[in-house]
Amino acid sequence: MEHKVAYLQMIQAVIARMASNSFLIKGWSVTLVAALFALAAAGTNELFVYLAYFPAFMFWALDAFFLRQEHLFRELWNQARELDAEIDFSMDTEPFTDQVDSTWSVARSHTLALFHGTITGTIVIAMLLMLADKHLW
Repeated sequence: MEHKVAYLQMIQAVIARMASNSFLIKGWSVTLVAALFALAAAGTNELFVYLAYFPAFMFWALDAFFLRQEHLFRELWNQARELDAEIDFSMDTEPFTDQVDSTWSVARSHTLALFHGTITGTIVIAMLLMLADKHLW
């Protein structure tokens, strides 16, 4: 029983790290896009608004990756909690890939699409406002 508890704690630690990574990615996404907006607004170069698309989409993809990994480890945890046999401390999540959505499906989930879609939408609005400002003068 001692080994089972240690194994479950080990898996839970990985799940917590994945959740923490997802949280940090969201923070960095907002920070980096805001910094690029600030550079564009300061008159340094308006192309910084266009450059904001790259980190927005990369952070979206990374967030989806970490969330999928978290789901895979949750499946491993569920299997481990039912084990009565000898614990081998395997961290292999390959057997659960068919049970968990793909990274692309996770990226389109409501929570990620709402958060990262809002960031992407803000970039589109900033880009359109910048273009409208150019044409008004």
